[in-house]
Amino acid sequence: MAKDPVRVLVTGAAGQIGYALVPMIARGIMLGPDQPVILHMLDIPPAAESLSGVKMELIDAAFPLLKGVVATTDVIEACTGVNVAVMVGGFPRKEGMERKDVMSKNVSIYKSQASALEKHAAANCKVLVVANPANTNALILKEFAPSIPEKNITCLTRLDHNRALGQISERLNVQVSDVKNVIIWGNHSSTQYPDVSHATVKTSSGEKAVRELVCDDDWLRGEFISTVQQRGAAIIKARKLSSALSAASSACDHIRDWVLGTPEGTFVSMGVYSDGSYDVPAWRVDYRPRTSN
Repeated sequence: MAKDPVRVLVTGAAGQIGYALVPMIARGIMLGPDQPVILHMLDIPPAAESLSGVKMELIDAAFPLLKGVVATTDVIEACTGVNVAVMVGGFPRKEGMERKDVMSKNVSIYKSQASALEKHAAANCKVLVVANPANTNALILKEFAPSIPEKNITCLTRLDHNRALGQISERLNVQVSDVKNVIIWGNHSSTQYPDVSHATVKTSSGEKAVRELVCDDDWLRGEFISTVQQRGAAIIKARKLSSALSAASSACDHIRDWVLGTPEGTFVSMGVYSDGSYDVPAWRVDYRPRTSN
């Protein structure tokens, strides 16, 4: 029996990450090869023509799983009925900028989008915030969408998780699919801590601890951590643009594992609203807009 389509919202859909992400969703990489989807694509009015072009390309690609496309600059139309929301849109980080530099510019964006999701998204909508600063944007969204359960609002640390897997794979000259169970602690920023304490590699003689195979604690405590922490900045320096392909792929990984689950014995990294787990204090937001004297 054919499945009903899932409505997936991508904000900032005409941008770099959105352009890489929407065909992945339409091809089934995010929700599985048997799950039909209807794509809702939102962008700002100056990007309307570009957004129209993305819609044309999606139609021309003739994806069998793609059952419809909504391309709009209207936030209410974009959010109506969506089951999954991938919040890519936001003020872009440019070379030399820290995530804090874009924070204030994203408040108004996320307040508007959160209010539309609150009123018009499907019940139990799952939300992934990608745009930086992702953790802060997710908290803003949660504050203005109070009826969406805390557990349904997450942010992207899977990109950092995948970067850590990639660095271990390169160091040991093994397939990245054979490396698992790294952990990313903290924000998606240069303050994050990539942790290999539980990471393993599948070998011909069974699973072995990453720390045992690398056998270089100086590298694991130094270059490995700094490379993962600064990878985004390194890509901006090389491309003159921020990560797009890897960010889109990681967003698919995040949603897929959230919705469909992970193999037994495998865990992944997600930015979640703190409930007191791992001895991290439960987070409560008291957000008050700044007023003039």
